[in-house]
Amino acid sequence: MSAHLDQIRDQQRETWDRFSAGWKKWDALVLGWLAPFGQAMIRQAAIKDGDQVLDVAAGTGEPGLTVAASIPKGRVTVTDLSERMLQVANENASNRGLTNFETRISDAGALPFSDATFDAVLCRFGFMFFPDVAAAAEQLRRVAKPDARVCAAVWGAPAKNAWATTIMSTIARHVELPKPPAGAPGLFRCAPEGLMTALFTDAGLRDVREEEVSTTMVHDTPEDYWAFMTEIAAPVVAGLGQADVATRDRIKVAVLDLARQASRAGKVELRSTATIVTGTR
Repeated sequence: MSAHLDQIRDQQRETWDRFSAGWKKWDALVLGWLAPFGQAMIRQAAIKDGDQVLDVAAGTGEPGLTVAASIPKGRVTVTDLSERMLQVANENASNRGLTNFETRISDAGALPFSDATFDAVLCRFGFMFFPDVAAAAEQLRRVAKPDARVCAAVWGAPAKNAWATTIMSTIARHVELPKPPAGAPGLFRCAPEGLMTALFTDAGLRDVREEEVSTTMVHDTPEDYWAFMTEIAAPVVAGLGQADVATRDRIKVAVLDLARQASRAGKVELRSTATIVTGTR
């Protein structure tokens, strides 16, 4: 890996370690919010009891934890760059009484497993942040057994993800944000149509297909939405960090107003859309 990619990887590790407390605090909300994406992946991966399953860049443990609960005779290994995120994953596994679940600190571009080890390989919302997406796709294919399925979820187009754009677009209207270089890690890096299909195909996977899945992020109040996004989203914190106090206050007022406009039956509801891509080894 080049020095530039090493730097990106190290930045990612530092970021996820730093925000691990926020992810732990909001874990229950995230669990419900992202569950439909994990369920779609599990269905596409055709996981069955007794399987050995790998979940790459799993953070606090999902969807690997759900898989482990569903295959008591199988085993799930989850990886992540962030040791602190995996500490939360281990706590979650312990709290659920799961004994067929283990964690490994690992770079997705250099997985520490032998070829053809796993019956299914998952990666939910990790590809957007990998320094080298092609290397990661090849690694996921490499560790999958013949005929095993490799399945990933990535965020769709910004227009279909109000949960993120409600606050990020508001920040961008008030603060001049630096334009990231082409291919830099970011939330919507893998959103372009066909990008993930091409990536999986080029990695040597066959029968590659995509499925769009949408759900809703729900918060009790606009203030809860603001707290959530400012405690778990690094781009939000970075953007607000460039604003002075008065500008930050104006941003907050605007975001809260937009969140109120998105309220239904007293709850803030914001669309969330992902692409589920699946290929066969």
